[in-house]
Amino acid sequence: MKTKPDLSFWKLWNISFGFFGVQIAYALQSANIARIFATLGADPHSLSYFWILPPLMGIIVQPIVGTLSDKTWCRFGRRIPYLFVGAAAAVVVMCLLPNAGSLGMTVSTAMIFGLCALMFLDTSINMAMQPFKMLVGDMVNEKQKTLAYSIQSFLCNAGSLVGYVFPFFFTVLGISNVAPKGVVPDSVIYSFYIGAAILILCVIYTTAKVKEMPPAEYAEYHGLDKPLNEEKVNIMRLLRNAPSTFWTVGLVQFFCWAAFMYMWTYTNGTIAETCWQTTDVASEGYQAAGNWVGVLFAVQAVGSVVWAVVLSVIPGRKLAYSLSLILGGAGFCMVPFIHNQYVLFVPYLLIGCAWAAMLAMPFALVTNALEGHGHMGVYLGLFNGTICIPQIVAAAFGGTILSMVGSSQSNMLLVAGICLIVGAACVAVIKDRQ
Repeated sequence: MKTKPDLSFWKLWNISFGFFGVQIAYALQSANIARIFATLGADPHSLSYFWILPPLMGIIVQPIVGTLSDKTWCRFGRRIPYLFVGAAAAVVVMCLLPNAGSLGMTVSTAMIFGLCALMFLDTSINMAMQPFKMLVGDMVNEKQKTLAYSIQSFLCNAGSLVGYVFPFFFTVLGISNVAPKGVVPDSVIYSFYIGAAILILCVIYTTAKVKEMPPAEYAEYHGLDKPLNEEKVNIMRLLRNAPSTFWTVGLVQFFCWAAFMYMWTYTNGTIAETCWQTTDVASEGYQAAGNWVGVLFAVQAVGSVVWAVVLSVIPGRKLAYSLSLILGGAGFCMVPFIHNQYVLFVPYLLIGCAWAAMLAMPFALVTNALEGHGHMGVYLGLFNGTICIPQIVAAAFGGTILSMVGSSQSNMLLVAGICLIVGAACVAVIKDRQ
């Protein structure tokens, strides 16, 4: 098996640069979807149900993209065609989704329109996001993978930071942050427009700068008997042969992603009630809280960047993983008891610690365990199920759990904190092949 050559820093940067734009789109979705559907008229008890379709589409799309791109080769590459098509579709949907309440439709029709747009948005974001992880696995040697994933993590958090603060930033510039009942404010609409423009420009840059390996060369560098585009794939056989780490990390992932699903769903309502003392979705206070949620999520991204540096010096990946989740769980449990919008920076910095570990540790543990298994794209697509399934389950039971905790959205963040602490305990069962 030939050893892949070292790549310059800028080649590693170019491989992942488009991820910056994709993450802006993802940040806009995660920070504003609950706000958009609440503004359209969704009841808090049904709010989580709108989150079922995004991860459901992810669990379908990611393995398909992984499998097909493993077997694809054309003049544009293997992964990049899927990346470009996904990004182009995301741009169209990002321009439609925030206008769901502005097209003269009834409330129910606007909800259905918004739900369909959300489904296509998440499908396209997933289609654009997955190839970046695969590109690193395809093109970067083992010695440089840590640096490559660090660059990807930096661009991921930088994109999140930009996407989260867009509505707040546009409000400061004087763009209206209030709108008639059932209509999404212009500050949010413009955020999606600008995010879409940045996304396509970043993806075009990566498409122009990155040249992928042809199948025969890939086979030489990865020790395969024949190129993957000539080999049949049996998903069930791959799952049966997956290393135990694939499944044990998936157990931890279940509790982690359920926790963050509840954060994305219920933070807006929580902050509006605890800091702005309002539950009226058409009020200025509720929309101001929506902007502040973006700022808090940006603070979380900053905490994630800082903690990512700390993670690299903690002895033992499992210790670093579990400690990070405990800190994040403590942060979630603090949120309902804080009524000052600035003091909320503290718990969201702690939540950023958990997010940093969730971005880095699972893929480091699993890709390490998958060395020599081949079909990295398919496996990473299947591993995405450990991100999507917990979100589907959490969304499906969100309304029921909300009723069980007194119909208080702030109590759902306590549930999220408990989930992260349970996830931290489950780290003990992972076998790390360092």
